[in-house]
Amino acid sequence: MSKVASPVTGKPYGLVAVCRAWRIARSGIYRHRTPPSSAPRRRGPVGALSDAALAAAINAVLAASPFHGEGHRKVWARLRYAGIRTSLRRVLRLMREHDLLAPGRVGSPRGPRSHDGTIVPDTIDTMWGTDLTATFTGEGPAAVFIAVDHCSAECVGIHAHARATRFEALEPIRQGVRRYFGGFAANVAHGLAVRHDHGSQYMSYHFQREIAFLGIESSPAFVRAPEGNGCAERFIRTLKENLLWVQHFQTIEELRQALLAFRDTYNATWLIERHGFISPAEFRQRQLQPAAEAA
Repeated sequence: MSKVASPVTGKPYGLVAVCRAWRIARSGIYRHRTPPSSAPRRRGPVGALSDAALAAAINAVLAASPFHGEGHRKVWARLRYAGIRTSLRRVLRLMREHDLLAPGRVGSPRGPRSHDGTIVPDTIDTMWGTDLTATFTGEGPAAVFIAVDHCSAECVGIHAHARATRFEALEPIRQGVRRYFGGFAANVAHGLAVRHDHGSQYMSYHFQREIAFLGIESSPAFVRAPEGNGCAERFIRTLKENLLWVQHFQTIEELRQALLAFRDTYNATWLIERHGFISPAEFRQRQLQPAAEAA
């Protein structure tokens, strides 16, 4: 149509006049005239590394990490620690193209929740979350108990035993109290609250009495609302994906020793996004540093 001559002027109408009359963009006409030779790419500089080199660096980061199931954000952060600066979206694109993304679960729609607030306090040793899971060893089933600081996401205690009793449920709390409060005595952990579910171990008289002796406030989650104990639930997922589901243990004692080693590795090297991709141990040190300087 743009090449058709006007009966008035005898000249072609031209692309501009035709597009204005049809109310379409000229860019669409040019795009259909000359289709791109390759798939459209995001505009902007590519970066210091080519896609192939960056994909190799991503594979190296995943192979060197002691954890499984880390997403593209933590891979991007580990690349920055290694001196490789690139965009987060580019890392996501390459991990998607090379099938390196961690598997995710599609959630189902839910109705109104009982818990709509936050369970993450501003300071460490304000609230700990505790929970248990189970695994199998060469000696049979074993219960795994954990305790996590809600602020720093640090594992403050971890334990394994053949029986999931109220006495064993207290062991991670005892570990954390001895390590972060300097001992085991009456009211030594005053100001700390422990978030737990309504399991028989945690609602038992023995468990409640001992944490009250230590000065710890009991903070049970809402019934049928696991997000109220989400910090402990999230740590258990990491524990399963990186230890319980990938290794087999002949004895419960071997499992217990592996759990203690995993606790130290997790606290020192696991990256927490909400803290700016630093480890739980480093976050604790940053919070304690102003108090130490003031003292």
